Amino acid sequence: MSLHIIILADAYGKPSFAPRLRYLCHYLTRKGHSVEVFAEQWDEIPFEHNYTIHEIKLMKGGSWIMKSIANLLWDWKNKVFYQQVKQQTQDKTYDLVFCTTFSTFPLNAAAQIARERHLPFIADIRDLDEQIQGAQYQHHRQWYLLPMRYIYKLINILRRNRALRQTTAITTISPWHKTFIEQHIVNNSTPVHLIYNGFDPQQFYFEPVLSSQFLITYIGKLYEFQDLTVLQKAINELSLPDTELNIHLPDRNYIPINQVGDEIRRSSIVVVLTDKKAKGMMTTKFFEALGCEKPVLCIPSDNGLLADTIQHTNAGIATDNIFTIKEFILSKYNEWQQKGYTHQQVKNKEMFNREKQAAKIENLLRHYTSL
Repeated sequence: MSLHIIILADAYGKPSFAPRLRYLCHYLTRKGHSVEVFAEQWDEIPFEHNYTIHEIKLMKGGSWIMKSIANLLWDWKNKVFYQQVKQQTQDKTYDLVFCTTFSTFPLNAAAQIARERHLPFIADIRDLDEQIQGAQYQHHRQWYLLPMRYIYKLINILRRNRALRQTTAITTISPWHKTFIEQHIVNNSTPVHLIYNGFDPQQFYFEPVLSSQFLITYIGKLYEFQDLTVLQKAINELSLPDTELNIHLPDRNYIPINQVGDEIRRSSIVVVLTDKKAKGMMTTKFFEALGCEKPVLCIPSDNGLLADTIQHTNAGIATDNIFTIKEFILSKYNEWQQKGYTHQQVKNKEMFNREKQAAKIENLLRHYTSL
């Protein structure tokens, strides 16, 4: 039986444009389901898709300060988003509501739509505010906004928890997230399913690509809790010929999403940034490097799930010790000199194949619509 699914999502934004959601929608459509996505408008959507995406303009334009205050006091963003979705879907029918979010938005809008239509409500939680201390995920970091950042975070957590307690089921990305949601948010009253992040096997695969430079590549955002200083120091101290620190950020040296696999394959080392205090962070770029079978240098070690997964898959190392970093770089540099490319002998990578994970979510959607 094919399903008609309405999906509410946060914005498709640089640099990765919601890869978890993109692959899931592609998979569900390929399997014959009808998918309709409503998302906040942000960056121009650069990827091809054969399902409908409705973008709703919210925070762009006008006064960001006034909109943020309205959002803080009245949950303005969710309310406007809900009204827009309701207006555009009043003559349509669905089998369930699926919501995926980086933090909180648009959980409340999704909960209200599911409640009014008496539909199963599945929430996919990709990150939690509690996994990083402070409010480092928020982009406006002026000192005079610091009190608002913390107040905003606390209110968002309360709103998020209230919405999650209305779900039929929850999916999330790591064992830490699963345990935290079960114990601190829904109190074991709602089933929580672990669906790891992963790699698209059509884009991220091993192929020997010769390169005239030894590229140490970082692709992604730089949050305030992430730091490249120890890596830059190690590279400077080694002073190896033909070595380049190859950084791609959303606003600097941006690389289109359909070229990320090629960029990883021509790289010799892929850098993954995290933090010792981070909980359950399983960044997509780690899985994409794993899919391409390229050596991963994770800085620093989170002393937790990511470091354990790197070891379990033999993907590389996780450390902030400069001597260990230099040894790792030197060993991969020697390999590159001999072959013109590097190849990490990874193992167990198929457990992080997005096709398998999308199939798990499809099975869950079928299950909860049949109850």
